[in-house]
Order: sequence, then C-alpha cells, then structure tokens
Amino acid sequence: MLIVHLFVTLALIGVVLIQRSEGGGLGIGTSQGMGSFMSGRGTANLLTRTTAILAAIFMVLSLTLGLLNRGGNGSQRSLLDTPPPATTTAPAVPPPPARPSVPTN
Repeated sequence: MLIVHLFVTLALIGVVLIQRSEGGGLGIGTSQGMGSFMSGRGTANLLTRTTAILAAIFMVLSLTLGLLNRGGNGSQRSLLDTPPPATTTAPAVPPPPARPSVPTN
C-alpha cells in the first residue's frame, strides 16, 4: 500500500506541475485540429479533474496508512509516557595516581 501511495504522490506532483498557473493547462493555443477534448479548455478540465481525483486518492491512502500504523506496535502509549530506564551502574573509579620515577645514581 505504501508503494501505491508513492506512485499516487508522484503522479499528483506531476499533474500539478504540468498545469499552468492561469488555469489554462497544456493546450493553450495548440489545439491543431485535435478536437474539443484536447483543446486548451479540454486539457485544463482534464488536468483539473485528474488533480481532484488524485488528491482524493492521496487523502484516503494517507488516512488508511495512518490508521494501520496506529495499532502496529501493540502498545497505545506514547514514548513520552514511559519513564526512562533506571540506571544501576556504579560510578567509574578513577585509576590510582602514577608513581613518580625516582632517578638512581
């Protein structure tokens, strides 16, 4: 399900980047006899509809993945609710001081 979510996310990003900021879409001024479906207005409507559908699928997948992850580890507590583990280690003992070397004559 995570892979499908990744593909929907990439498709949504691609469709949004293809659109023009004026809402014209890809086919502004370039209909070239392709009919009304792929004219400037038809392309904008198609991209707007595709964006809405992909956004709805993205939201449903996000909510589903969030709900599935909620019960994944078995405990319903937060990490902040648990106290830190008690440490029972003894403090480190410093090493004994080194003896100075005495020169012999």
